Amino acid sequence: MRHFTYFLLSVLVVTLTGCKERMEIQGSTSLHELEGRMLYLRIYQDGDLATIDSARITHGKFHFRGEARDTCVMANLFLGDESVMPVVIDDHPLVITLNENERKVEGSELNDSLFAFIRRKTALDMQLAELPRRESRMILEGMDHTEIIMQLNREAAELGAREDDLVMGFIKANMDNVLGPGVFMIVTSSLPYPMLNPRIEELITLASPTFLADPYVKEYIRLAQENMDKINEEALSE
Repeated sequence: MRHFTYFLLSVLVVTLTGCKERMEIQGSTSLHELEGRMLYLRIYQDGDLATIDSARITHGKFHFRGEARDTCVMANLFLGDESVMPVVIDDHPLVITLNENERKVEGSELNDSLFAFIRRKTALDMQLAELPRRESRMILEGMDHTEIIMQLNREAAELGAREDDLVMGFIKANMDNVLGPGVFMIVTSSLPYPMLNPRIEELITLASPTFLADPYVKEYIRLAQENMDKINEEALSE
């Protein structure tokens, strides 16, 4: 299994930072089919997703305004039950753009950093998605199929390694703010169950006290260790 390859945006974690947040978010969309639809801002809270505000799209505009919070949070924007994009809510007024080829949040350094990371991650994902189409073209061009597979496997491995390094580097650089634990949660959500692989173990070894104290990270490590102990016990009993 390629570790840290799939980037799911469906759930995000609340993380303590130094922010004192007052939610003020303006948004716009050019997608006419969204007119009249409801958008929801949801955060990970007590092991589940909780809605903190909602807004209806009217004339291509929407507006979230909420109470002040003691912490900065990474939330997720939902269209009904469909996850759309992450949003870091802090003490800055934010602007969301939701178009067919552009989804972004502007107005704070944390959101700038997050969406720069997402753009780099998306570019690697697109290169990986292109490999099967390249295989078909290479076959039509008369190349030997064995050579095609070997070449594309090498490229897939290289792209996977670059993606792993990108995600790991981003989490390490943001361990003490909302982004590190948030992206860690996104990445581990793609695994079939909480587990400890070499990259996660490396991350835990290098982790800061703030990162390890995050509720989601702490619970994930506990469950992953329990699962690994059970697997080891079953292997010894066979």
